[in-house]
Amino acid sequence: MNTIITKDGTEIYYKDWGSGQPVVFSHGWPLNADAWEKQMVYLASNGYRCIAHDRRGHGRSSQSWKGNEMDTYADDLSELIEVLDLKAATLIGHSTGGGEVARYIGRHGTKRIVKAVLVGAVTPLMLKTDANPGGLPIEVFDGIRTGVATDRSQFFKDLATPFYGANRPDAKVSQGVRDAFWLQGMQGGLKSELDCIKAFSETDFTEDLKRFDVPTLIIHGGDDQIVPIDASARAASQLIKNATLKIYPGAPHGLADTHNDELNTDLLAFLKS
Repeated sequence: MNTIITKDGTEIYYKDWGSGQPVVFSHGWPLNADAWEKQMVYLASNGYRCIAHDRRGHGRSSQSWKGNEMDTYADDLSELIEVLDLKAATLIGHSTGGGEVARYIGRHGTKRIVKAVLVGAVTPLMLKTDANPGGLPIEVFDGIRTGVATDRSQFFKDLATPFYGANRPDAKVSQGVRDAFWLQGMQGGLKSELDCIKAFSETDFTEDLKRFDVPTLIIHGGDDQIVPIDASARAASQLIKNATLKIYPGAPHGLADTHNDELNTDLLAFLKS
C-alpha cells in the first residue's frame, strides 16, 4: 500500500492514480478515500494525477488516539503534499474534507496550490452560536455522538438514507451505495470517529476562508439534509474572495455518487479554466 508516516508516527494511506497536474481529494466523515473513486477515475482518465488519502482514524490509515482534530488533519495533508512534492495542485474537499482543505490553506498557505473546490463542505461553521444563528444546535451533534457510541453500525445504516436523499420521493439510490457508506464508516476507529464529530461541527473556519487567494469553486446540494446550505456554502461564498457558488437543485449531501456525472463535468471544466 502507498503510505506516509507523519511526524507523530501515524501511518496515512493514500491512493495515487494517473499522471499530470495533481488533484488532491479530502473525504467526508465517516468515509475514506474510496468515496472519491468515480471522480478519480474520470479525472485521471482526462490527464490528471489524482491523489486521495484516508484521514487518520479512517479507512486504512492508523487509528491514532490523539490528533483527531482539524489542525492535525490539515498538517497530515500538508505532510502528504510535501512528501509527494506536489506543485500547482488543486485541493477538493467534501464535507469534513472541505474543512480540512480550508484549515490547510489557513495554516500552510497556497504556495503549492492553484485552485480549491469545496463540495458540501462544513465551512465556515456548522454549530449554531449567537454569531452563527443559521447553524445546527449542539443537541444535533450530541445525538450523532450518542448514535455512534451506542451502535455505530446501525447508525451508519440509518445515516446513509438522508446522506444520499434516499428518503425523498422518486429517489433512485441503490442499496449498494448505502452499503458502501456503511462499509467505509465501519473501517474507521470508534475513538477517531467520535473525535471527528467535534472537529467537523465545532471548528470555526471563518479566518481560514479569508486566507483563500486562489480560484475557488463551491458546490452544494440544494436539498442537503446533512450540512444546511445557508450556514455553509452561501456563507462561505461571501468569505472567500472571488468564489464561484454552484448549487445542484434537489441534490443531497452525497452528490459525488448521486450526481457524479454532473460533478465530474464541473470539476474537469474548473480544472481546465
